[in-house]
Amino acid sequence: MIRELHQKLINREITATELAEQYFAVIEKKDGDLNAYLTLTKELALEQAKKVDEKIARGEAIELLEGIPGGIKDLILLEGVRSTGGSKILDNYIAPYDATVVEKLREVGAVFLGKTNCDEFAMGSSGENSAYGQTKNPHDLTRVPGGTSSGSAAAMGAGMAAWTLGTDTGGSSRQPAAFCGVVGLKPTYGRISRYGVMAAASSLEQIGIITGSVEDAAIVLSAVSGRDRFDATTGDSFDKKFEDYLTGDVSGMKIGIIKEHLSGLREDVKKVMETVLEKYKKLGAEIVEIELPHNKYALPAYYIINFSEISSNLARYDGVKYGMRSDDKKETDLTDADFVEEKNLLETYLDTRQYNLGAEVKRRIMLGTYALSAGYYDAYYLRAQKVRTLIKQEFEKVLQEVDMVLTPTTPTPAFKIGENTNDPLQMYLEDIFTVTANILGVPAISVPAGTVPVDGKDLPIGFQLMGKWFDEENLLRAADAYERMLIDKK
Repeated sequence: MIRELHQKLINREITATELAEQYFAVIEKKDGDLNAYLTLTKELALEQAKKVDEKIARGEAIELLEGIPGGIKDLILLEGVRSTGGSKILDNYIAPYDATVVEKLREVGAVFLGKTNCDEFAMGSSGENSAYGQTKNPHDLTRVPGGTSSGSAAAMGAGMAAWTLGTDTGGSSRQPAAFCGVVGLKPTYGRISRYGVMAAASSLEQIGIITGSVEDAAIVLSAVSGRDRFDATTGDSFDKKFEDYLTGDVSGMKIGIIKEHLSGLREDVKKVMETVLEKYKKLGAEIVEIELPHNKYALPAYYIINFSEISSNLARYDGVKYGMRSDDKKETDLTDADFVEEKNLLETYLDTRQYNLGAEVKRRIMLGTYALSAGYYDAYYLRAQKVRTLIKQEFEKVLQEVDMVLTPTTPTPAFKIGENTNDPLQMYLEDIFTVTANILGVPAISVPAGTVPVDGKDLPIGFQLMGKWFDEENLLRAADAYERMLIDKK
């Protein structure tokens, strides 16, 4: 899509301003039902588009992403624009600077349509935990779009953006991409700067990219990746153009599968996965059965690490330096009766966090604080980190035998809104296939695999590829080859 729109711009079949207006028209038509956007930045978008049009009028060359409209998850700072992270505690927060990814997108002339809805501080697997209302699945409004990058995925699935940015802490870009029938990329930890992203679980999270095709994901990755002096975990991408590696050829490539992952699936999802494997064989790839015995502990290890880091990172939200505080009653629906009589700073903190943080956020803070507390640190957090190391060692060994590992992205298609709300354990199990990539920091991508019939509707599901550290080139090449095969058959 991005390349086609780029060609239309340089051929003057459409102006960047007209393109932006078209997307805003789609948003106006559809977003009342979907609730994918929290804040629209129409004035900014049209200003950005106008600059691109002026550049084209002067006969100057433009970048692939120049003039192409997209959405940005509300966890990512956009200077001068309200940035809530899906939480009431930041209801009045205006970002004072751009995140590095936003700065990079400005440099290549991308157009910003607005900030997309998300589970509060990237906590959830459904899009139901935003303080600003549930985002809905564009394929079935009674179902969840996935989380936590719910708005970004729903916007892509509904044609309300040409690209979107999400974040990915345990599958937050890949899982909603699978539910909404689009592509979700989680790059290697350190491939994209996290500066200007609201931190929750710092050793796990990174920027995610959600697009309509693998090539589009590669184009956006080329624009936003690279070393950043504000993020010491980043590595140099040497100005790679990842889209140039999409040759369509996977002959001789070895793709590993974990047999237990497929045998435990519901029958309709299993059939789709088997079809995916057959198509890769036809493309010339070799399918190899592998074993990762400790991978079954990835989910509990992930959540202990996640909760622990959240309890530390979210201590900053106390209403003192920025954001809502308990005496901001004029800006809330609360009355004086909802608050204790404030006698000291601690009570201000308690009221601020009690009334301005959601239930899932408070659950994770409490469990994380418990896991880090004296007497339990060794039994939970330290042990989870040791399991993380074991899984990494096994994965390193497996990646000497295969080029990447293929799994389903999710065990099921999108579930009904409210179906798992009162069952946190069932909700956490939605991440069973995606958390391993975050535990390890390896790149992973979700690609549309097909659909399964549910209640009279065909709902999309995805498959996931996990690759070697900083080897997005081969990961994207394998995903693109599958996508090309489907397109060629249409």
